[in-house]
Amino acid sequence: MDPLLIVGLLIILFAAFTVLKAVRIVPQARARNVERLGRYHRTLKPGLNFVIPYVDRVYPMIDLREQVVTFRPQPVITEDNLVVEIDNVLYFQVTDPRAAAYEIANYIQAIEQLTVTTMRNVIGSMDLEKTLTSRDTINSQLRGVLDEATGKWGIRVNRVEVKAIDPPKTIKDAMEKQMRAERDKRAAILNAEGQRQSQILTAEGDKQSRILRAEGQRSAAILEAEGQSRAIDQVFQAVHRNDPDPKLLAYQYLQVLPQLAQGSGNTFWVIPSEVTSALQGVSKAFTEALPKSAATREEEPRPSEELDKEIAAASEAAAEAVADAQDAEGHKGPRQLTQAVDEPSPFPGMDRERDRKDAER
Repeated sequence: MDPLLIVGLLIILFAAFTVLKAVRIVPQARARNVERLGRYHRTLKPGLNFVIPYVDRVYPMIDLREQVVTFRPQPVITEDNLVVEIDNVLYFQVTDPRAAAYEIANYIQAIEQLTVTTMRNVIGSMDLEKTLTSRDTINSQLRGVLDEATGKWGIRVNRVEVKAIDPPKTIKDAMEKQMRAERDKRAAILNAEGQRQSQILTAEGDKQSRILRAEGQRSAAILEAEGQSRAIDQVFQAVHRNDPDPKLLAYQYLQVLPQLAQGSGNTFWVIPSEVTSALQGVSKAFTEALPKSAATREEEPRPSEELDKEIAAASEAAAEAVADAQDAEGHKGPRQLTQAVDEPSPFPGMDRERDRKDAER
């Protein structure tokens, strides 16, 4: 080949390479630092940029977007001398590419080590229980310390989150037992509260039902008493309005006498003294009402003698009834019969008849 042609091709290639080195395109949210003759010159902004080839040196791109960095779990000792594993997540953003490139050699590693040391200082002043329940406090303290330290590096720490806190296995078992005991305690308390409320409601229901039942019984008793009062009042008014004579009253009184001996265990019963007047009234009523026959036209005994005979017959019948009752029972002795017979009778005529028979014997 012609040497001139070769030289021309080399010159063309060199010119093309020089043009390519002079043109730099920076994407959005990126930045590149430029050094001229070994000294910082400027930072290339997003878009088309021109540099002087072989004089300006362009460094790699720096990402200006918010970045997320996860650090491996780090052992931390709490105030009560327990070792826990804590895993953190860091959100940061480069705000000054020049400071991020010239103020710190590796800002990712620096942020990691600063986060670990700050976290140990913060958690070292807390016990385990407070550490588990104070994540917001830990995050705010870490963010304040990191933001202050990384400000001169051209980095802004937006958020620091504690992702996980892993205590030892023995502590986990103890915490599980404690939580189980707390749950059992709450369940027992709730069960007791439910039983107490149930008993209270049941007692209130019983109280209301008894009150209502007592009010119903009181109303019923009042109404019944009012009914009986009205019935007695009406009967009393009817009796006085009709003006019954003593004969009707004596007849009603005699009808009640057989009911005194209806009991199966009655061996002794007392005839009231009013029976005498009742018998006299009934006898007088029948003798006055019936017409006199041939038998009755004979000489009639005096009323007192006839009454004495009737009383004597009634006394004999009562004595026979008492004797029959004692024979039927077979358990009562002669002392009880004598006592029943020797008691004073409410009818004087019966006593006189008994004395007369004793004298004849």
